[in-house]
Amino acid sequence: MRAGVYLAHPRPGSFNHAVFDAVVEELRARDCQVLAHDLCAEGFPPVLAAEETRTVRSAPDSADDEVARHRAEVATLDAMVFVHPNWWGMPPAVLTGWVQRVLVPGVAYKLTSADGEPAGLLRAGRALVLNTSDTPAEREENEFGDPLDRIWSACVLPYVGVTDVRRVVFRTVTDSTDETRASWLLRAREQAAALLT
Repeated sequence: MRAGVYLAHPRPGSFNHAVFDAVVEELRARDCQVLAHDLCAEGFPPVLAAEETRTVRSAPDSADDEVARHRAEVATLDAMVFVHPNWWGMPPAVLTGWVQRVLVPGVAYKLTSADGEPAGLLRAGRALVLNTSDTPAEREENEFGDPLDRIWSACVLPYVGVTDVRRVVFRTVTDSTDETRASWLLRAREQAAALLT
């Protein structure tokens, strides 16, 4: 099993970093080949270049070596894990840019008709999304409709061929205790392990 684990949080020492570290450690302990990426620490360039915005059947080769490397890697994965906070109902900009620059036609999907219906190209049939939030669950659902669930489970991952999308939200982080955070890290490990079965 080959898994890509992607962290999108700029502050070292954040709880997102602890979740990322726990997931990577758990997967590696289970003999999974892990490609671990702290996108902010690595300086992943999230801004689309003008030539990347053309609607084409297959993406041109990226002039950016980092983007080209991620495109090559993602095509080899059996599973993906995304760790990020809920910021304004969206993933952080670095992860949004990663999606837009890496999950491109010819790498992650192909358009099969003029109506925009895609055929997913990724072999990764499953993904785990681990989010942190400071919005209580009831408010998230009643006022906002859980936009992150729609982004990952409807808009992004099925489009590229991922049919098994799992998601866990740890909330509320700001007022959480050490004991609660320890239990969340255990749950993150359990979810990562389950991704391999």
